[in-house]
Amino acid sequence: MEHMTLLIGIVIATALAFDFTNGFHDTANAMATTISTGALKPRTAVAMSAALNLVGAFLSVEVAKTISGGIIDESAGVRPQMIFAALVGAIVWNMLTWLAGLPSSSSHALFGGLIGATLVAVGRHGVHGDAVVMKVLVPALAAPFVAGLAATAATRLSYRLDRKADPRATARGYRAGQIASAGLVSLAHGTNDAQKTMGVITLALITGGVVAPHSDPPLWVVVSAGAAIALGTYIGGWRIIRTMGRGLTDIQPQQGFAAQTGAAATILASSHLGFALSTTQVCSGSVMGAGLGRSGAVVRWSTAGRMVAAWALTLPAAGLVGAGAALLADQGNWGVAAVAVLGLAVCAAIRTAARRRPVTHANVNDEAAGAVPEPQGAVTAAIAAVIPPPAGTPAPTATV
Repeated sequence: MEHMTLLIGIVIATALAFDFTNGFHDTANAMATTISTGALKPRTAVAMSAALNLVGAFLSVEVAKTISGGIIDESAGVRPQMIFAALVGAIVWNMLTWLAGLPSSSSHALFGGLIGATLVAVGRHGVHGDAVVMKVLVPALAAPFVAGLAATAATRLSYRLDRKADPRATARGYRAGQIASAGLVSLAHGTNDAQKTMGVITLALITGGVVAPHSDPPLWVVVSAGAAIALGTYIGGWRIIRTMGRGLTDIQPQQGFAAQTGAAATILASSHLGFALSTTQVCSGSVMGAGLGRSGAVVRWSTAGRMVAAWALTLPAAGLVGAGAALLADQGNWGVAAVAVLGLAVCAAIRTAARRRPVTHANVNDEAAGAVPEPQGAVTAAIAAVIPPPAGTPAPTATV
């Protein structure tokens, strides 16, 4: 085995930077509904989520194996500079969607960057097309619907069972349940998303000859990836938390509990099977499903449409950025340096733009600038007409 080179060290550092952005980009997955219903204070919520993300990183390596040896053919001439280019593409897309407050998929940003860079640097034979379809595209299409249906059913069942109970006591009980279910989502997120960075670092080590092909991630890779995603989670992606907790629908404790439980079950099952799905899409689907499950609730389809558009664009957009970065990085050391400088410049510009309208733990539940109430949409009304929600369901909370 060869010793670790400077380039591999740069790739590892960039992978951990991506893991950090993944953490604050996906904090909303676990904690948006918990924060919006008041079950936990914002800072307490992200601290709890960060700790459980770290624990979750140690539970499995199946998804990491999918990344390091499933989607990309490590023996097809893949080089470390190509992986570096892919990571830059993923980080840039994560930052852009964070600025817009859109819960896009960090996972698909990573996959898009890897596929785009591989196609440019190696060719079509470097990508396992069947693995991309079965372990990325099919879960991407199916998981939001599965989680959404589960959340809709769980929400309606919750209201039916509690229709004669005291609303205040019920709300307190469900807020306590939300804390437990949010912790389960955080654990599942660490199990699934932290492994993606482990897989990328392991792929870089394999292509650099540092470890043998088909190796499991070394322990130091597991620890560093878990720590990076936990730190990013603690920073808190407040912009996306606002969109998930307030922008999609009005969340009551019963809905929050149902959404988080459905999402956690879907993510944990997929992690066990080695499916590198998007936890963002799963949790967003659950929130929309919970909105459809309550009588009179408004699902803001304009926001949902923007999210779906971002999901559809993520894979090709990150792929294009990764492909362009790979072309430049393939020119030699100066090309790698140029990719690094350009990536840092874009991220700095995005950070500067974000400071003009900051969203923090102090105002995450406030009304978003320019937000207007949205009436009950045709889709929500049609579903309610076909499958009426339980009688006695409480009236909706105030629209934000």
